[in-house]
Amino acid sequence: MALEKRNSQRYIFLADDDSDDRDFFADAMMEIQPDIILKQARDGMYLMEDLLKLSDTEIPEFIFLDINMPRKSGLECLEEIRSHENLNHVSIIMLSTSSNPENIDRSMELGATFYAVKPSSFEKLKSLLEAVLSVNLVGSIEEKKKFLLV
Repeated sequence: MALEKRNSQRYIFLADDDSDDRDFFADAMMEIQPDIILKQARDGMYLMEDLLKLSDTEIPEFIFLDINMPRKSGLECLEEIRSHENLNHVSIIMLSTSSNPENIDRSMELGATFYAVKPSSFEKLKSLLEAVLSVNLVGSIEEKKKFLLV
């Protein structure tokens, strides 16, 4: 399994076209897990370019995908990631400002690990990140029942 090839360093990717949201996310991540390497992409095209260049030791543990991005949406990225053998095991959290049932259902169908509504405050974002980073996602059927994180 690819997870066994990974070194002890934890990698996380964030793809979001809003630079303020990326900064907000980076600040929250730095406060709760300063040793994590956070890589950022400003849209889905850049994310996929970066992901496809990674070595096995750099494959991220989590990818946080904004749903609405120009050039390539989060849903398009999710579908593409799930089609790549070296990436299809990565935990993917879809992010959106909306809890639109169509986006939630489509995310689940395409293989997202969780769907999260973007928190409105810094403290709520930190709580969300702490919850995601602390969950054992591999094979957890019980956790899959909590697909929507709010």
